[in-house]
This record gives sequence, C-alpha cells and structure tokens, in this order.
Amino acid sequence: MRLVIAEKPSVAQSIATVIGANVKKAGYMEGNGYMVSWCVGHLVELASADRYDEKYAKWQYEDLPILPPKWKYVISKGKEKQMKIIGEFMEKTEVTEIIAATDAGREGELIFRLVYEKLSCKKPVKRLWISSMEEIAIVEGFQNLRDGANYELLYQSALCRAKADWIVGINATRLFSVLYGQTLNVGRVMSPTLAMMVEREEEISTFKVTPFYTVQLNLGGFILSGEKLQDKQKAETLCKACDGQNVTIETVERKERSEKPPKLYDLTTLQREANRQLGFTAEQTLEYVQSLYEKKFVTYPRTDSRYVTEDMKDSIPAMVEIAAGFFSLQNSPMSMEQVIDNSKVSDHHAIITTMSVKDCDIYELPFGEREILLLIALRLVCAVSNSCRYAETIITGKCNGSLFTAKGKTVLEDGWKAAEKLYRISKMEQTQVEKDTALPPVSQGEVFSAKAMIKEGKTTPQKHFTDDTLLSAMENANNAMEDAERKGIGTPATRAGILEKLIKTGLAERKGEKKTKYFIPTQKGISLITVLPESIKSAQLTAEWEEQLKQIECGTLSPQDFLADISDMTKDLVSTYEIIKEADTLFPSKSQSIGQCPRCKSQVMENKKGFCCENRDCSFALWKDNKFFTVKKKVLTKAIATDLLKNGKASLADCYSQKTGKTYDAVIILDDTGSQFVNFTMEFPTKKGR
Repeated sequence: MRLVIAEKPSVAQSIATVIGANVKKAGYMEGNGYMVSWCVGHLVELASADRYDEKYAKWQYEDLPILPPKWKYVISKGKEKQMKIIGEFMEKTEVTEIIAATDAGREGELIFRLVYEKLSCKKPVKRLWISSMEEIAIVEGFQNLRDGANYELLYQSALCRAKADWIVGINATRLFSVLYGQTLNVGRVMSPTLAMMVEREEEISTFKVTPFYTVQLNLGGFILSGEKLQDKQKAETLCKACDGQNVTIETVERKERSEKPPKLYDLTTLQREANRQLGFTAEQTLEYVQSLYEKKFVTYPRTDSRYVTEDMKDSIPAMVEIAAGFFSLQNSPMSMEQVIDNSKVSDHHAIITTMSVKDCDIYELPFGEREILLLIALRLVCAVSNSCRYAETIITGKCNGSLFTAKGKTVLEDGWKAAEKLYRISKMEQTQVEKDTALPPVSQGEVFSAKAMIKEGKTTPQKHFTDDTLLSAMENANNAMEDAERKGIGTPATRAGILEKLIKTGLAERKGEKKTKYFIPTQKGISLITVLPESIKSAQLTAEWEEQLKQIECGTLSPQDFLADISDMTKDLVSTYEIIKEADTLFPSKSQSIGQCPRCKSQVMENKKGFCCENRDCSFALWKDNKFFTVKKKVLTKAIATDLLKNGKASLADCYSQKTGKTYDAVIILDDTGSQFVNFTMEFPTKKGR
C-alpha cells in the first residue's frame, strides 16, 4: 500500500480519480493499492513563543531576544483530526511508501515535510512533481516519481524562511510594541515593503509642481512642437515670432522598427497585468489562477519563470490553437523559439493554458476566473506570434531660427498585436486600441505657413503604488546589486499575502475608485517606518536574505550560517536600539488608557464589552459580563478594572452569595496565568470584634 499526501482535498480528489483510489472514507480515499489523504494547508507550524517558556505569554522587553535553542513544532489549531488520520496511516505496516503530492514548490515541500518529521516517520518518500493537474500530467508524474531525498535542500530553504520570519517577526514586533505602547507589526518582508510605500508618499507630498510651455506650429495636416520652456514670457515671444511665418522642412527621417511579443506569464507578471487591466488585487488573482489550476485549465501558478522547456515544443501549437479560438483568431505562423529556454526554467515553467480548456465553457466560469483565463490564453497566443512591425517618421522643421519636430508611426504588420486588438474590442475598450499617428508625406526643403499656439503643461509627481507597481518594486528591489540575476523581496507565492497583511494590521490602506486602487500608508505605518532602524526596513538587506535562501536551496550556503546571521542581527537590534524621543507625537493614543497590560505591557483600553489590551496578538481582556462578577450581582466597572491593573486587586462591597442569599465584602485579586481567560481570587477583610 502506498500513502499519497496532497495539499488540499480538491487536489487529492483529482489524483485519487486518476490512480484509481475511488473509495471515499472520512479524511481520505482508498483503492488500487493507494490511500490518498491531504494536509488542508499547514498541518504543522512553528510553536509560539510561550511554548518555550510560559513567561513569554507576556510581552516584556527583559525577555528579548527570544531565540529558540531547539525549535518546537505544533499541530495547527483545528487540524488535529486530519493530522491524526495521516499519522495512523503512516504507522500502518501495510503502508510501505509515502508519496509527497503537495504543491511542487518551496512551501508545498515544507507543508509535507513538517508533517512527516512531526510524526517521526522513517518510511521511504517519493516526490510527485507536476506542473498541471491534467490527467495526463498526473499519470506521467506517477510514472516518473522522484526520490524524496532530492528535495532536502528545498525543504531546508523553506524551513529557514519560516524560522527567519519567526525570529524577526516575534522579536521586532514585541520590541517596538512594548517600547511604543501599541501593537506594531514588523516583518522581514513586510517592513521593507512598507518602507518603499512611505518613501513614495514622501516624494509625492514634497514634489513641487513646475509649469512648462510648448510652442506648437500647426502646418495644416500635422503639428510640429518645440522644446519645453519653463519661462512663459519666452514661450509667448517665440509664439508671436513664428505665427504666420514660413516653416522650412529640414529633415525627414523614416525608420522601420519592430516590437517583440511579450513573454509568457509568471505569477507576478500575471498579477500585475490583472491589476492594470481588471483592477484585481494580487491576492484575488492568485485565488482565481489557483482555482483554474485545480480545475485543470492552467498550469502551476506559483512560478517565477516566463519560459517553457524544449520537451514541450510539440504540444504548444495545439494549446495555442485552442487559446486562439477564444478570440476568433485565424491560424497564423508560430515561433516556438521565442518561448522555449530550458536555462530559465527551474521548478516550474511559465503559466499557460492546458489542453483541458477545449472542453471548457468559458462563460460558465465565475467572472474572476474567466477573465484570468482569457488573459493567460491571450498571452500564450501573443508570445508565439510574429513581432509587430511599424514605420517611425521624424520630421524636423525650422522657423525663425528655432527647430520644431513631429513624430509619426504607421503599423506595417500587426503581428502579436492583432490578438490584443481583438481582445480590447471584445471588451469594448476601443480607447485602448493603439491608433496610427501617421504623418503626411513631406519632402526636405518643403515650405509651410505656420499657425502658432502655446500648449501649457506641468510636471507631475510619481503615482501612488498600485498592486501592479508595488509588486514590480518588490520583484526588482536591488536588481542593480552584483552577483545575482534577481534580488527582489518576497517570492511570487508570498507577495500577495504581504500586501494584504499590511492592510490587515492597519499599516496601509487601499484607496481609489473602480479599477484603479492604490496603496496609502496610514499614519501608524509612517510612524513605524520612522522609528525602524535601517537593518529592519532595508529592501537591500531583505533582498540579500532572499538570495541566501536560494543559495541554501542550491547547496552553496548552510542553513546554520544563514540563521546565525539573522539571530546576530536580532540580538544587535534589541541591545542597541534606543526609543525615539518624539514617541508620543508619532504614536498618540486614540483613547484614554485605564492601565498597562500585565502580559505585554501595551495599553488596556475600554470598549463596549470590556477592557482589552490594544495589542491584537495579546489575548488579555477583562470582560464586563464576566461570570465571576455577574453571579455576585456586581458589574466590572472602569474603576474596578483600573484598580485591578494598577494594584492587582480591588475592593468589592455587597457581593451576593448564591449559597446564603446574603451579601458580603471582599477583595478581588487578579490572578492572571496567561491563558485565554483571566482568573480571579478573593480575600476577606477582617471585621471589628472578630
């Protein structure tokens, strides 16, 4: 018997159908010598800080840095049942081999291996490594299962990424939250991304608009333009001097040029295009393309490659023909060489449609999935098409001693843009269809009479980051750095989650209307970047870490050395960081605090239901409807809560006794053990005469 472990139930079902495991059971499928189960995402994760020591349940500066001497792992909350099912299967004597069928990438490898290691399984492992959920791909994958040991370095790279994020996230978040009295989420990738956002906003806010003026000469069939002038008076003088005067054509230059077709999509370029064209967020696009992958309509989405491999050369034309049918395109010449490059494909090739789309009624798909599928199909068609050829004409004329120019463009052959035009027209976006700006035929030395005018303009600042441009900034961070092809921050699979976390934690927000949404850092986000040291918010440093994770995967850097550097940086941060003097200005309290949280030292604020720590990651709360008080027919008031936080105890008069029906006085003592609910005990004052 062979045990197959997939990442999701839907993927497990597809695999089970192909390999003949058709008997459904609770938490798995069985048949034909296989048992197929799944992980439901991460079943095992790194343990929280308080699992190493109970004192870490409270956030205290004195406890930092927290650097586990030996890492602990726990079963993810709510997933114990599925973990138990997999554990029982791994222990079965009839199960002789484990097949890892989680997503074929860094995170997929981590999901499987953490389960395998947590259960102390020693049985041999084979790896299913496929780029499509089509039946033929699954069959070929099972015919060519790989040795699980070949992916040890990939697992180590993934584990180092998780540990590095834990070290930086736990320590930096606690450090700055405790020092500045409110929850400040800090992350290895999140903080540099926020820093880029804050820097862009500063550039926009400090930008000084400068007007400029361009003198234009209308020659009847076309317009010549002069250089941009910042002096309005100078522009008006030139305009008057040229108005009604003769213009002599000095040069007529015509060159034929070509525009190569775009490359195939990797995940990031697909997310960027979907944001530009459709207004989808990066996370929405990832959800849609993941669903399409599981429905077998596209290949594996979490890829950073924009090429396919040589062995796919014969199958691509049929896929292109099916994709072209979505746009009613006729057969046209295909150039496979443009999309094939084995050297630029690592784990997975570019995202393309599969043969399964021929049976797909595209209009039965949900809107988001349909639009993403159309984009992927369009890009496949464009990528193998001919270049777009056009003629560019530049005319230069002289009037009153000054030179003026006009540029024109005439398309000679649409090439790959023919498909793009049909796509735009089908979306009724004719305004986006490129139009010819052809110039009339003129000759050198020809003379025209000019009607002069002034066109006013002004300089504009850079635009706010959108999902599109922020993904690009993350991907290309520090590309100029030496000794690496690409040193971006984050990975194609994680960047969308980082953007959403910035919003969820209140450090940034999306604004705008309709399709155009842009990121704006909140005041809290700006203040956080103001107080963060360069080592935490540096895109360069984070990009270097990403490159080191790649080196671990390739075997050229040891995991121990990488984590030692992260730990040393964290130690240095905790020991040398000094709080900014203007902290009260940077982080003003929204409401009046009633006291300090006994667990994390953040402020405790009153709300409708109780008195809660403002730190979202801290569970401390004194609930107004606490049963300890209600059975005594008392209310946990603000005054009582304040005394409990300040002194650890509070006097309570006339408490009702359910046993005797009488009342009594007591001293309520806060007995906080760090668990989800706060406990209380009582002391009784000594009365006179007793």
